[in-house]
Amino acid sequence: MKILFVTHRYPPRTGGVETHVREIATRLVDRGHDVTVFSADAGSDVPSSEFDGGVRVQRFRSFSMGNAFYVAPQMAWAVRRTEADVVHAHNYHAFPMLFAALGVSDERFIVTTHYHGGSASAYRDRLLRVYRPLGKWIVKQADVVIAVSEWEREQLHEDFEVDATVVPNGLDIDRFANADPEEREQPYLLCVGRLEEYKGIQYVIRALPELPEYDLVIAGSGPYRDELVRVARQEGVLDRVDFLGHVRDDRLPSLYSGARVYLTLSTFEAYGMTVAEALASGTQCVVRRHGALEKWTESPAVIGVQSNDPKDVSNAITEATKVKPESDSTTSWDTVTSNIESVFQGRQNIHQGL
Repeated sequence: MKILFVTHRYPPRTGGVETHVREIATRLVDRGHDVTVFSADAGSDVPSSEFDGGVRVQRFRSFSMGNAFYVAPQMAWAVRRTEADVVHAHNYHAFPMLFAALGVSDERFIVTTHYHGGSASAYRDRLLRVYRPLGKWIVKQADVVIAVSEWEREQLHEDFEVDATVVPNGLDIDRFANADPEEREQPYLLCVGRLEEYKGIQYVIRALPELPEYDLVIAGSGPYRDELVRVARQEGVLDRVDFLGHVRDDRLPSLYSGARVYLTLSTFEAYGMTVAEALASGTQCVVRRHGALEKWTESPAVIGVQSNDPKDVSNAITEATKVKPESDSTTSWDTVTSNIESVFQGRQNIHQGL
């Protein structure tokens, strides 16, 4: 089968959607499929065309408003010229999904929306409101709409009146469960992800004065880094915050395993992949009770917080150190890939997830 993925970014860019697409695409190649990825993140730091794990990756230049959306209209024409059996577009919150919808003709058209319904930015929220009629048209054009969580499926039904199929994100379970903990001089808390305001890392930094026994390790890069440094300096804890930037895939499991508590206080998530990674590594978690992250608090090893108040966050961290991690509900990427194959082939009876 010839499969075309269309997405806004692809590794080595970091993020949940980026990881999701790569994990599925490379496994489909291993199963004998011909897989191409169109990505709207061309730049001087990445090749415009390459093979990654047998996946043909072609990157397009885009106009990225406020470091979002990735407008690349030339992708529509490229999709139309591609002789694919299936076009699988990802991420409602970026324009490549629209260009995929405009470019498809007779191909089976699948969309995985990774939909969280809003943005922490007032500017992006305005754009999303303008975009919503187009977004509804896109999901209505799809042969199948995929949600990565039950929470997302409910949001899609409420906002667009579509019935999505749930295929949850997966995990390379052995990679995380068998990692040797990273050794550091001080016990540490961990945050992983792109450095954006909505991720809430600033609130973890503001809680550090309440937690003198811990350092904070931040793995990831992004436009909000300078502001996070400013907050750490303002709180007098800059010497206890380690900004690692981009972290190699082979180091990340050890970072999770060595952390005392993993935190994500994000306000916009469709699933929460980093929570699954932390739990698989045997690390307790603190999450913001918002969106799809709320579902994770059903695990006894995940403590939820309603507010970003430093005292509330520090209390949740202390509570998390007293509970035992569980990872029984984690789905492997091989299972996810099998479910995606079922969707591609028109078989809809696949299991529901988080």
